[in-house]
Amino acid sequence: MQKAELRVAVLGAGIIAKQHFDAIQATKGLVACAVVDYVVEKANEIADLYSIKAYSDYKAMIEQEQPDIVTIALPHYLHKETAIFAAEHGCHIMLEKPMALSVAECDEIIEAGRKADIRILVGHTQHYMAENIQAKSLIQSGAIGKLVMIHDVRNIHYFQASRPQWFLEKEKSGGGILANLGTHSIDKIQWLSDQSVRKLRASTSHYGSRGNVEGSGMIYLELEEGIPATIVQSGYVGASRNETEIIGTEGMLKLVTGDSLWISQDGGYVKLEAVGTTKPFELQYSDLLAAIRNHSETSCTPAYARGVIAVLEAVYRSAETGQEQVLIEE
Repeated sequence: MQKAELRVAVLGAGIIAKQHFDAIQATKGLVACAVVDYVVEKANEIADLYSIKAYSDYKAMIEQEQPDIVTIALPHYLHKETAIFAAEHGCHIMLEKPMALSVAECDEIIEAGRKADIRILVGHTQHYMAENIQAKSLIQSGAIGKLVMIHDVRNIHYFQASRPQWFLEKEKSGGGILANLGTHSIDKIQWLSDQSVRKLRASTSHYGSRGNVEGSGMIYLELEEGIPATIVQSGYVGASRNETEIIGTEGMLKLVTGDSLWISQDGGYVKLEAVGTTKPFELQYSDLLAAIRNHSETSCTPAYARGVIAVLEAVYRSAETGQEQVLIEE
């Protein structure tokens, strides 16, 4: 007999924790039970806000609370150990992206999930944003003709003082702007096109004011059907930008993720009316809950998320060697 409500605990009381708890509260069939953070004051603040229990040790929390779902919103280097421990204790998992530091770590998480027969959703939020969903629907409908190429640009001051130091230490984060925000772009391009990356070349720069990670990157991708795509990202001081231009034989889309979607008309762009109002995190939790109830896969599987990390590893190999990297043989 299925439980009427599944209990959810969140590991990490950082900036994103409130979005998780708000989504949990908004999702019928879920109830929050605990939050964990080694900074006790941060855990207590969240616990007071949502009337739940606060812990400083995730192992103690899982053993005492026995939550049905564990959300992992921790620094990237902690994803593997916490996900495996949660799986071994029978907890389903909502895992923030990137899935882990390496393909090898992803494989360990996947194997732990398989052995425990639990569901895992990796939080690639690009799949759940209203304007992204609308853009994909238009591409699939043929509204812009045959897909020709995709150009993705992201500029943000990545080295600002407010960014936690672990983001800027490669051994903890997995990399710089490309590991953190580039994985969003890799995912977005693959998901919008319904194609995996076949091969790529990449270049990076290292002029950050602190840390040992790259501060910018340019990636040239070729998708399975030969469609080219580019990712250009800068973490240095400048103008903020987050746009994806999707070019077809009969039109173009400009996707401003998290904000708006535009379609070409009479030599310019016109803004499309927004479709869908459900928040991305709520859609993620509904997706995971349905997979648990139906004993099925989530729509953003660990195998897919592993593939994103495989592309990221190829990006860094290309940047280091200057050589093209082939992920799928023709």
